[in-house]
Amino acid sequence: MSWQVRLRMGGLLAVMALATSATAQTPAAPDGADLYKRTCAQCHDTGAGRAPNREQFRSMSPDRVLSAMETGSMVTMANNRTVAERRAIAEFLTGQTFATAISTVPRPGSMCTATQTPYSVDANPAWNGWGNGTSNTRFQTAEKAGLRAADVPKLRLKWAFAFPGDLQSYAQATVVNGRLFVGSWGGKVYALNAATGCTHWYYEAGSGVRSAVSVGSIQTAAGPRVAAFFGDGNAFVHAVDAATGAPLWKVRVDEFSTARISSSPTLYNGRLYVGVASGEEAQGAVPAYECCKFRGSLVALDAATGERVWKTYVVDEAKPTKKNAVGAQLWGPSGVPIWGTPAIDTVKNAVYVTTGNNYSDPGSPMSDAFVAIDMGSGKILWHQQMTAADAYTAACRLPDKTNCAESNGPDFDFGASPILVTTGGRRLLVAGQKSGIVHALDPDRDGAVVWQTRVGKGGTMGGVQWGSATDGTNVYVANSDIGRVMLTYSNSTDADPKQGGGMFALRLSDGERVWYTPPAGCGTRTRCSPAQSAAVSAIPGIAFSGSVDGHMRAYSSVDGKVVWDEDTIQVYEGVNGVLGRGGSIDGPGPVIANGIVYVNSGYPTAGGTPGNVLLAFSVDGK
Repeated sequence: MSWQVRLRMGGLLAVMALATSATAQTPAAPDGADLYKRTCAQCHDTGAGRAPNREQFRSMSPDRVLSAMETGSMVTMANNRTVAERRAIAEFLTGQTFATAISTVPRPGSMCTATQTPYSVDANPAWNGWGNGTSNTRFQTAEKAGLRAADVPKLRLKWAFAFPGDLQSYAQATVVNGRLFVGSWGGKVYALNAATGCTHWYYEAGSGVRSAVSVGSIQTAAGPRVAAFFGDGNAFVHAVDAATGAPLWKVRVDEFSTARISSSPTLYNGRLYVGVASGEEAQGAVPAYECCKFRGSLVALDAATGERVWKTYVVDEAKPTKKNAVGAQLWGPSGVPIWGTPAIDTVKNAVYVTTGNNYSDPGSPMSDAFVAIDMGSGKILWHQQMTAADAYTAACRLPDKTNCAESNGPDFDFGASPILVTTGGRRLLVAGQKSGIVHALDPDRDGAVVWQTRVGKGGTMGGVQWGSATDGTNVYVANSDIGRVMLTYSNSTDADPKQGGGMFALRLSDGERVWYTPPAGCGTRTRCSPAQSAAVSAIPGIAFSGSVDGHMRAYSSVDGKVVWDEDTIQVYEGVNGVLGRGGSIDGPGPVIANGIVYVNSGYPTAGGTPGNVLLAFSVDGK
């Protein structure tokens, strides 16, 4: 796999390619026949659910088949395939080729004009990384937001950027010194002009980048550089030059086959702290799979070189336990991924993470927990488990439960990052859980529980999914509680349009409810849910929350009244010359800086609506 960076210099498009090895080659084109056999034939060759057979596909155009996979009935089954793979399947089934080739690179006309101004991280405003700083508060001050609460109802679209060929927009943006950095499901990381959306450069990561980018200064052998750091779907951490996109280093932090990085690397004092998760929970659905061996961990890297400083596992190494009903050897304990972004405590010299569930029996003490780790040595200082015996894989929700652990846990892991905040002179660690409970712990008393407040009933995709925001007085919490409707023609699900949602403000000092705003309904919209799963963001007087129904809403922090409501499910002409579509809002929350609110739209997972745009809203609009 090669690294490629394209940037506009002196009005010309320059291409830089650096190979990760001397034998790096261009990836082979996807095999449509093989992809069909592995992912589609089970239904289409048997007529399950009145699925069209191979002969019927011969009478269709490849564009029609592709449309079914990207916006129609096959979205749920095809959303995890790349654009090249989807097109290969369509061409194989129809026996025809597309009239035009797909291009996933920015068009030359969308590139920014070259500038000689040195790039630095000193200028404000900024929203850096997932939580807008090392405390993960997801709060932007009035000065840096450049937006007053009274002006929020006036927001309108300024520009849209469409990710070519993607079906989801699942990586949150970072804004630093006039540049916006954002990853894509297609494996590219873009540096855009934060005001106009033109492209300064883009970088080929080689795998989907869900991680928010963290930007900071490092000292290299060649002198000081400003670097952009992010992780990818194959558990590589990348460092690139923030000015040009040129690669600085790339290291894999875990060799497990399905290891991945979902969180944003946290940069502090010359080190990166990176949580490692995995997709093994889904692999467990296969009865013959020897479930499970993955071990969640936190890794500390030297930000200048990528060299590992330490790696701390939050679960013991798996050992053979027993054999399942089909004779496959089972292993445990396992799992405990770290999905969220670490928070830094300079007082205790500690880094805090929240963890996921076990995948197999036996349960372990640091699953579904807050964990404190010494920044210098990687030693675990304390842990506080919120749900015990939570061993769960995808098999637990399917008819064939061969690899569902006997404990069959409720799947109440943490996807939300821990928030470190001070209120009334007291420090708190706060995070919501998929159980539907928001927890506040005392980091100065080894994680002693201060308060716990229920905001939802919880579930496998319920409760608090991706995180909350705090202004130091309240914590603003969105509830998912998304409902699932099993499809008759596969083991996949669509969203239930009648379940989920709601927005809460809890008093930070004691967890008491300040206000609650119920969710809006879906009406007749298809692939819709009122669930509010995406991370919340806040500025003085306003909390922003997106919904699986495709709406981004702004709530008054005083009484919860909706003061701005933008339906993002529509067609957009991207500033990069690519036609885009908005969809469900899930995963990343909005980013606010310098008078602009940046919103990701498009998330087909669990029955949501696909989309591929990053939207910028401001008071002045276009």
